[in-house]
Amino acid sequence: MEEHTLLVSLVLGVIEGMTEFIPVSSTGHLLLAGHFLGFHSAGRTFEVVIQLGAVMAIAVVYAHKLWTVFSTAGSDPQSRRFIASITIAFLPAVFVGVLARDFIKTVLFETPVLIAIMLILGGVILLFVDRMALKPRHDDATAFPIRMSLAIGFFQCLAMIPGVSRSGATIVGGLLLGADRRAAAEFSFFLSLPTMAGAFGYDLFKNRALLDTSAINEILIGFLAAFVTAILVVRWLLRYLSSHGFAVFAWWRIIVGGVALSAILLGAG
Repeated sequence: MEEHTLLVSLVLGVIEGMTEFIPVSSTGHLLLAGHFLGFHSAGRTFEVVIQLGAVMAIAVVYAHKLWTVFSTAGSDPQSRRFIASITIAFLPAVFVGVLARDFIKTVLFETPVLIAIMLILGGVILLFVDRMALKPRHDDATAFPIRMSLAIGFFQCLAMIPGVSRSGATIVGGLLLGADRRAAAEFSFFLSLPTMAGAFGYDLFKNRALLDTSAINEILIGFLAAFVTAILVVRWLLRYLSSHGFAVFAWWRIIVGGVALSAILLGAG
């Protein structure tokens, strides 16, 4: 039984790493996969904590750029502005996440039908945005205006509904506000660092009493799987977005959401 649980943890970790940074909703995929695999973590801590593995992949991929920004913050106004932009974009999620945490974890996370519907709806929105004749005005994720960054932060709050996709919401927000595809994706990546690290720390503190040795082993396996997989996905995604749109992700969302919704309504899970 324990070996089966650890194998499921590995599978879920790979799913997390594959889906965290593409606009398909990693949380939605994790919760639906867990639902059909019969996996349920105490307080849904596993699903939140292993996302830190994917976020650590961003720190590795962008280690040089992050070091440059923070090491020059004292002398470079652009570095300071970039740090301020990410901080300001992060703040809306802090307030909404703290205020609505219990509702999100106990109601929204436990509603597979809602997750499937949001996957489908998000796919339709992605198709619509992908076909819009948008004219990018910003091609550098480190130089977004402060007001634009704050607006993207509010878009990110939509992703607290499982199935919406944090990366999808922030990338779409960036595109609608004038960013090109690569810059919108990179800003979404950078914003994930404080967002997911904050969610990890807060959730770990709130559920510290629920963690036992078995849970820690599951989380460790999922964390490592998510970390390795996410490194590969981030590098591939930036190359892909430079010359392709979001249609493939949109149709993936619609197909996965449709299959999951059909299975749930037919009583398969």
